[in-house]
Amino acid sequence: MILLDKPYVSEFLKETIKKYNLPVIKTPTALDFIGNNGFLFLEEDAAIKMLKSNPETLIYTNSENAINWIVNNLGFTDLPVKVNLFKDKVKFRTLTKELNPGLFYQAIRLDDLRTISIKDFPKPFVIKPSVGFFSFGVYTVANDEAWEHIVNSIYEEVEAVKQIYPVEVLDTTTFIAEEFINGTEYAFDAYFDNDGNPVILNILKHIFSSDADTSDRVYLSSADIIRENLERFGNFLKQVGNLVGLKNFPMHVEVRVDDSGKIIPIEVNPLRFGGWCTTADFTYHAYGFNSYHYLLTQQKPDWERILKDKEGKIFSIIVLNNSTGEKVENIKDFDYDKLRSCFEKPLFLSKADHKTYHIFGFVFAETKQENFAEIEDILKSDLREFITLG
Repeated sequence: MILLDKPYVSEFLKETIKKYNLPVIKTPTALDFIGNNGFLFLEEDAAIKMLKSNPETLIYTNSENAINWIVNNLGFTDLPVKVNLFKDKVKFRTLTKELNPGLFYQAIRLDDLRTISIKDFPKPFVIKPSVGFFSFGVYTVANDEAWEHIVNSIYEEVEAVKQIYPVEVLDTTTFIAEEFINGTEYAFDAYFDNDGNPVILNILKHIFSSDADTSDRVYLSSADIIRENLERFGNFLKQVGNLVGLKNFPMHVEVRVDDSGKIIPIEVNPLRFGGWCTTADFTYHAYGFNSYHYLLTQQKPDWERILKDKEGKIFSIIVLNNSTGEKVENIKDFDYDKLRSCFEKPLFLSKADHKTYHIFGFVFAETKQENFAEIEDILKSDLREFITLG
């Protein structure tokens, strides 16, 4: 069954639900997003009854906002506990401690950021909300001198975004400081099937404009990226699954891989794929299969067949975060046509209300390897060229 919630349900997800007659829990929010016409709805009481009779029934959510419904209604299952183990980064670090012994992390209350001493923390380290979303409140601390400025920035950002997402999605009362993990960052969607076996549905490489960059601007996928990582990420998921006992459980995973090939988890986002319907929709545009349908019908991608005509192509997700330096209330318009023209083959563009969500939207693009400069340009852009103030 599918549990829909704010802030966004893509047209592709709506079309998938209707095409395959997938059952949707009939919450007021779901009705607001997809209406009552042509969809198979489950009354909330019926969905809860179904889960009581079979607690391992697979639930897919489009958004972590839906965690609130799960916590309030499914306490008789182990889902709230498992969700919290992954969503809370402090608990997740404790859970996976045996996979990465010696990795430094420490919980810090927001109220204590100004007074705590970081003298003995390993440098650099990363500070971020223990329960977070996108790159809100994420900073790399290179030295003691930078700390005061970063703390001030965190307080400003917390004030700006605290009303956007519920606490189950973004809770800024507690932060986690953790050792900076050197290596290449990746993100991927996966699920554990009815037998507890992991299935990977895509793999993306997260690239940055500099060592200090912590934004979510560009994620890349290609035949090479998938082939190089498919087996080792599958083995990593088996380790995580064994720690928790996962079955019928979708997730969006972020990891770093160091120079020796060691995989260090950054976070696991439970019961969903990439936020704002990004990665699952992207997988369809880039690779031609429907991740939502594969999840709900327990299908595995035939990667050998899927990748055979993808050589020399790079597929990207571009996150249009507000890096302009302007407050969102001062930005009147964003020129999406101009942005689209920056790519040789834009596959899809999704717009967002920047004044509400502090992002302008997302672009999926296909780029020949020899034209990689277009990706570097958008990676380094502050996006000021696309905005109109007013």
